[in-house]
Amino acid sequence: MNNVPTDMDYQDTIRAAALAFLERHQGEHLGDLGQFLSRTINHLVESLEVKESLATRLVHYAYSDLRTINKRQRIDLQASTEATVVITDPIRGCTWSVPVYQIYEHLIAAGHGTRIPHAT
Repeated sequence: MNNVPTDMDYQDTIRAAALAFLERHQGEHLGDLGQFLSRTINHLVESLEVKESLATRLVHYAYSDLRTINKRQRIDLQASTEATVVITDPIRGCTWSVPVYQIYEHLIAAGHGTRIPHAT
């Protein structure tokens, strides 16, 4: 008997779990991709008891999915203001309103942003 559909369902489920973990934690590892992927692999191995080789492969696939998802998110310039940035994801049909001070606190003040010299 061939277990290919069952194996694919399992792998799809684990890949979805990896993607969910990556989406939840991507802001915590802005400068260290290796640590981010290792943490995700460890999560699958420890929490879901996935073999490390399979977890590694599925995390890399899920990371590719995440990059695709992140590329489709856009700033809605017409809906944004000086104090609020509106981000849309047209595929999911989601919109987020993010106060500029939160962007500053969580990215720039935390040292995750790239400073651009001010023209004089």
